Amino acid sequence: MEDRIIQILSKDNSALSIYELESELGLDSVDELKELLKVLNNLEEEYKIYRTKKDKYMLFNNSNLKIGKLMSTKKGYGFVDIEGDEDVFVEQSNLNGAINNDQVVVEITSKKGLKLEGRILKIVERKLKQFVGKVYFKKGKCLIDLDDKKVNLNIVVDSDKTLGAVSGHKVLVRLLNKIDNTTYKGAIIKILGHIDDPGVDILSIAAKYEIEDEFPKEVFEQLKGIPDHVLESEYENRVDLRKEMIFTIDGDDTKDIDDAISIEKLSNGNYKLGVHIADVSYYVKENSPLDEEAEKRGTSSYLANTVIPMLPHELSNGICSLNPNVDRLAITCMMEVNSTGEVVNYDIFESVIKSNIQMTYKKVNSILESNIIPEGYEPYVESLKVMKELADILRQNKVRKGYIDFDIDEAKIITDENGEAVDVKLRERGTGEKLIEDFMITANETVARHITYLEYPFIYRIHGEPNEEKINNFLNFVSILGYNVHKMKKITPKSMQELLNELKDVKEYIILSSLLLRSMQKAVYDSNNIGHFGLASKCYTHFTSPIRRYPDTTVHRLLRTYLFNKTISSETIKYWEQKLTPLAEHASERERAAIECEREVDDMKMAEYMEKHIGEEYTGIVSGVMSFGIFIELPNKIEGLIRIDDLTDDYYRYDESTFSLVGNKNKRGYRLGDEVKVVVKAASKINHTVDFMIKR
Repeated sequence: MEDRIIQILSKDNSALSIYELESELGLDSVDELKELLKVLNNLEEEYKIYRTKKDKYMLFNNSNLKIGKLMSTKKGYGFVDIEGDEDVFVEQSNLNGAINNDQVVVEITSKKGLKLEGRILKIVERKLKQFVGKVYFKKGKCLIDLDDKKVNLNIVVDSDKTLGAVSGHKVLVRLLNKIDNTTYKGAIIKILGHIDDPGVDILSIAAKYEIEDEFPKEVFEQLKGIPDHVLESEYENRVDLRKEMIFTIDGDDTKDIDDAISIEKLSNGNYKLGVHIADVSYYVKENSPLDEEAEKRGTSSYLANTVIPMLPHELSNGICSLNPNVDRLAITCMMEVNSTGEVVNYDIFESVIKSNIQMTYKKVNSILESNIIPEGYEPYVESLKVMKELADILRQNKVRKGYIDFDIDEAKIITDENGEAVDVKLRERGTGEKLIEDFMITANETVARHITYLEYPFIYRIHGEPNEEKINNFLNFVSILGYNVHKMKKITPKSMQELLNELKDVKEYIILSSLLLRSMQKAVYDSNNIGHFGLASKCYTHFTSPIRRYPDTTVHRLLRTYLFNKTISSETIKYWEQKLTPLAEHASERERAAIECEREVDDMKMAEYMEKHIGEEYTGIVSGVMSFGIFIELPNKIEGLIRIDDLTDDYYRYDESTFSLVGNKNKRGYRLGDEVKVVVKAASKINHTVDFMIKR
């Protein structure tokens, strides 16, 4: 009956009374009328239909009500983010007790051009149920000063729910009963440490995103039964590759090593590329405490100088890590690649390996970029050069297909022994980094293609096509800046690649490539394969990092099920069909949380670093222009704001048509990409902000 009601109300955007619906449905008994009322109530509760004040029913989407996520601001007002529609502005007086991240029903009260204004009628779901804040006492009451200033709540904690916290403690607090729209009773569920303790700043942000820094006791109990070395019985039924030249290449401080590589030039001119990945799923058994905790976390989080791992260090740095000169269990993807970069033959199998050496990107780059051979690397030089030869071929093949390389720099926070930021540099991405990236992409594609061919349930890494309207808005913005680029007949990876190439030499390229990236969809995990747009790949997965990503661990588990154990019964297929969709959704959500957490930690640490450089001069570029000021990005990716009130040499107004600030007198103004000399006016680690002024 639900579908028929939706179909009827879809006609001409109808609003019908219950009796009109009864007639349209052809109902003629009391029991049928009762069923209709029950279904209408359910549809109303699910926000699929809306009942007007005149007791008529219409589709919810056709009403002046919308459902979305509230994004609050520090100034008190907010915007409701509605999927596929314009944001709705909500004054503080119309929030009706809603806070940041709440899912809400908002009523559209006015429309000015494309700008919508509204008021919140109902909180559908309170997404945030626990918060991080600092304990303080007032008139004997324990109160919480919340870290997130966008959440306008007062939280009072009764004395029996403080866990003994004292003033200055950073804590995780859970909401209990509501006192009024802005006041709640709360209970402290974890003390993170004192505000001045090293590392508490990062742990506070991690807790906000529900990233746990401690493992439950059940996990440690399970660890006791896992050996710290490969057992004799575990060599059976595995291909023994311990005598092969296999090695790892990672960062200087990497301790969790997922991947190792090997190379051989064949007599037919092709390359035999081996990608050997830590066999994590062998140790992390499905539905065990270790597995449940890893699935819950979804990913490891790399927060400045702190790593919060998906797996305990006993595994991530121990038996699962492909450390040098010790036997390790692996899953190997051995590929034969021809001179055009196509994989013409491959095999996927269980193996045992012994890495010869733990190489670093810096030392590999010194060989491949400067022909300087570090001590101990002499036996591997020829292999590295063959790898570089193959990596170039693979990259050229990817580019031919439309691979989009946004080439966006990332910042690296350097900290001292107390965790304080002492420098901010660009993260290096040299020949070695690109080589490993190319090899891992090739292995990921090969594994995904194989399982797709077999048509078994699988978890994919997908990246949908960009929204045409967003790309057109970007092209319009580029033309406003005065650049002529080709008009896209069709949005394809190749046409996007060509667009980036056309913009390569313009002064705003760094900003424009970042804006274009933001206009594209985000890559996610899914059990339905739609391809990966950014990689120009029809079939892609994540196979190469099972120590730090749960989807990769799942891919390994599926390979063992289908290929090694050959368990392909109808029950097995049905089990994975049901399990993979929610698993992929959860993994995508936890990945987003980790990324947002990493960004917030970076912002905090950058502000901490700049607090020590007040009054110093820098040269940066205009990375954003708003009505209230301009954002300046320094070469090391630190971004700060010059407020319009601090532009004192002229009266500036925001020109929406050119996205620039224009001076009344000199008409010069500021626009994206302009190079400017600035002075650090202020910085706040607490607020994660940096303020600049123009150097005069």
